[in-house]
Amino acid sequence: MDMSLRLPTVGQESRFQKESQVSPESRWFFEFLNLSVGSNDQSSLASIPRFSVWNKSGQNIPVFTGEFWTSRQRQGCSLHEISYRACFKPQLPRFFIERLTLPGDRVYDPFLGRGTTAIEAALLGRVPIGNDINPLSKILAYPRLRVPDMEQISRRLDLIPMNKKFQAGIDLSMFYHPRTEGEIVALKTYLNERASHGKEDDIDRWIRMVATNRLTGHSSGFFSVYTLPPNQAASQEDQKRINEKRNQTPEYRDIRKIILKKTKALMKDLTLPDIERLNSASQKALFTSRNAAKVLEVEAESVKLTVTSPPFLDIVEYSKDNWLRFWFNGIDFANISPKITMSRSAKEWASVMKDVFRDLFRVTVPGGHVAFEVGEIRKGTLKLEDLVIPAGISAGFKCLSLMVNEQRFTKTSNIWGIGNNSLGTNTNRIVIFHKEMP
Repeated sequence: MDMSLRLPTVGQESRFQKESQVSPESRWFFEFLNLSVGSNDQSSLASIPRFSVWNKSGQNIPVFTGEFWTSRQRQGCSLHEISYRACFKPQLPRFFIERLTLPGDRVYDPFLGRGTTAIEAALLGRVPIGNDINPLSKILAYPRLRVPDMEQISRRLDLIPMNKKFQAGIDLSMFYHPRTEGEIVALKTYLNERASHGKEDDIDRWIRMVATNRLTGHSSGFFSVYTLPPNQAASQEDQKRINEKRNQTPEYRDIRKIILKKTKALMKDLTLPDIERLNSASQKALFTSRNAAKVLEVEAESVKLTVTSPPFLDIVEYSKDNWLRFWFNGIDFANISPKITMSRSAKEWASVMKDVFRDLFRVTVPGGHVAFEVGEIRKGTLKLEDLVIPAGISAGFKCLSLMVNEQRFTKTSNIWGIGNNSLGTNTNRIVIFHKEMP
């Protein structure tokens, strides 16, 4: 595929200028929208983007606002359906991966989260590189590159001694029926013993990933009684209040059946070529758990594209949301919690991002790109691009544009994965950077 950006034809150019008054300096974006594998058709866009300018800190950055794909294009692979707080939908990384990389290129996410960028990169035949200070990210992401056979998973679960009389050692009675708790503890003990003795295999890791995702939730498809959504674990005291308000007590849940049901749901969209691409990507994939400002395992000038979304100041408390997942996986909450980025001020957050961008510049190949998803927070009073654009430029990148998706938010069509409410982001905004050739 020719990765060079070509100017639009005269007819296309005049239409675009009429709609958005595009400047000559930003015509590249029009061609960028068409630069995707298997399609060079402007009609695939949901709307013609509008043009404006971000003009701060002495910089004039083009801003393009619109809806960048149709409802059909907003569908994602079932393998992504792992709950994690403040994650974006797979269409975001796909949009950039298809346009800015070729098969075999390395695609990086320094704030890996549930692994959306990594999984989408692998499905598209790229090499995924992921980092997150939270060790849960690797637990949730890597097993989905090594998809076992359903029968293998079923047989392994049958071999695990599920002692229903085991107890957690902490009070989890507000979440689980005693027999369910016993099964969870038995599974936890089995998996952690296998890992500590170097015997954990792809099947164990898949079971761990699914079980971690099923610990708590708000339906019978989870191990727990009705509680908060699965990307947020209520505290023990909060769960007691939920139980009292709903007049509920935990019922027995068969964790084997739940794991197999979720496994089937995750695999339902996968084809044999998909599984082969995932397995091939796993051979060269890299996952680390470092501070995103210094990930030395990622070699200099080795990454073609970064697609990421950093923690948004103090909006989401990732460690508290995951305390029960930490317990199940034997992760020391007290040790990990202080390390997870939770900047309380804009100045502190901007300082952290400057360090991150310096490392991104180090690992990006000349000619490579960074798509950095940000948002407007605190009821729209702070737009994070105002901090991100200067941070990226100071690291050495050229800022090509700010891209604003203007999708109408509904419960089922929030294409970026973040709710439109006062505690989340009100718009979804991606700053696009380029590392120029020497």
